[in-house]
Amino acid sequence: MTGEPDNGSRELASIAIKLAAEKKAQDMRLLEVGRVSIIADYFIIGTGGTAVQVHAICDHLTENLKKAGYYASRVEGYREGWWVVLDYGSVVIHIFQPESREFYDLERLWAEAPQFDLEDEESTSFLTSNSPDG
Repeated sequence: MTGEPDNGSRELASIAIKLAAEKKAQDMRLLEVGRVSIIADYFIIGTGGTAVQVHAICDHLTENLKKAGYYASRVEGYREGWWVVLDYGSVVIHIFQPESREFYDLERLWAEAPQFDLEDEESTSFLTSNSPDG
């Protein structure tokens, strides 16, 4: 049912994490949902302080990921800027305002998936690893 993420998913996740950080996304987490579901390999979760910042983070992600050859198959919630979902297939990026992140609490809903604090370099070093195990 589930398996190891491929290197393409890892590369996309790694690029997206760096891009979101460039626009000061806060409290970033990576959930390896591919270990418990077939929905995606990774969820990236981050917070922007306001709708304006959420839009800036999402715009930066979509523009720069497109330049890198990655295209979102779906974008939801952009107009409101409360919770934006950028669906890249194997990597789904969730950018929240603080209140919506607390309310929906994806980390709790996906508690069975391995989770990594993206502000801890050691915990995400596997993203740049070439080995299937990370």
